[in-house]
Amino acid sequence: MDLFSDLPLTLADADLRWQPGWLDRATADHWLATLLAEVPWQQPEVFVHGRPHPVPRLLAWYGDSDARYGYAGLSHQPLPWTPLLAEIRARVQAEAGQRLNGVLLNYYRDGQDSMGWHSDDEAVLGRNPLIASLSLGGSRRFDLRRKGGSRIEHSLALGHGSLLVMAGATQHHWQHQVAKTRSPCAPRLNLTFRLVLPPS
Repeated sequence: MDLFSDLPLTLADADLRWQPGWLDRATADHWLATLLAEVPWQQPEVFVHGRPHPVPRLLAWYGDSDARYGYAGLSHQPLPWTPLLAEIRARVQAEAGQRLNGVLLNYYRDGQDSMGWHSDDEAVLGRNPLIASLSLGGSRRFDLRRKGGSRIEHSLALGHGSLLVMAGATQHHWQHQVAKTRSPCAPRLNLTFRLVLPPS
């Protein structure tokens, strides 16, 4: 079975909009170089079975002052928007058709940096969260599987300048990952914009 499908991307119980060439190469190159230079990257630790483990990638959280975000035992206070990130947010918001008040930046330095299986379904993201994922730099494989299942049902090659918007009931029914790979790959920067709701 071919896990890499043609456009448009259709999966049951999911609302996925993928645009491989959303951003022109010159702009993507400029954004990548600028963000890698100006972002104060961190590598926090998470506790697994009571033992600390460094997160297998570098990250940073930017957002509006009230956009505090936590997951997997990590708590992020937002850094203020830089001029470039504010510009990127405006363009992504226009494409997504929804206000977005925070962005998680994940920097995958090589094939050993990864993101495990998860859904973006934290309560602060609301009932049907919209996640707009912009990829810059090297291409990495993005896998999808049904919640409760173990089989990869679909994969996308997220390349330089691509935009993937996950909306509707997607996070209720699907999980995604960026797995480790032994294949040579260039560094990749992923910006996932979202709307964080105030505490109720």
